[in-house]
Amino acid sequence: MERTEASGVPDIPPPPAVPPQTYRAIDLRVSKRLLWVGRAVYPLENIARVHTYMLTPRRWEATRLFLKRLAIILAMAFALTILGGITGLASRDTAGTLITWVWLGSVAALIFCGVEWLQVLSATPLYVLAVETSGPSMAVVTSEDPRRLDHLVGSIVYAIENPETEFHVTVDRLMINPNNYHFGDNVNMYGGTGNVGVAHG
Repeated sequence: MERTEASGVPDIPPPPAVPPQTYRAIDLRVSKRLLWVGRAVYPLENIARVHTYMLTPRRWEATRLFLKRLAIILAMAFALTILGGITGLASRDTAGTLITWVWLGSVAALIFCGVEWLQVLSATPLYVLAVETSGPSMAVVTSEDPRRLDHLVGSIVYAIENPETEFHVTVDRLMINPNNYHFGDNVNMYGGTGNVGVAHG
């Protein structure tokens, strides 16, 4: 017999929970005056700046690039179609084959460009922590909870100012396409949601 709640609605068990998305864990730690982000190592004395900011997709740039590519592809397709029409005076079969291949190639190129454009448009903004060095390298970690990143900034700054400090944080690696975002610098490492805590030694 089916159980009912006070409201008279059958007591149906909830659907099973969606399995959590799996991420690859990555370590971020300070030990012996070195900052480790996964396998990348940054001497603390070489760190020029630690800060958080919103990493935004290059939507406007991607749209301009797509429109530019669209104009070039269509211009070339129409130009080659006209050229095929002129050669059609000598051989209709050759002209027909040329025009067919021109438009097949144009459609394939447009699909490729459209997919790239949609990938950037669908990319989500990310709140990230950036560790910049005196050279061109830069480490970036991200989290769904901005407070975790702000706390991590404080931990890294504390370690820079206090040579004896060591700490360890486990984050989850999150891979993104750097071409889809505004970075401003070269990027060596992307990573992390799920900061699980800091232990000072």
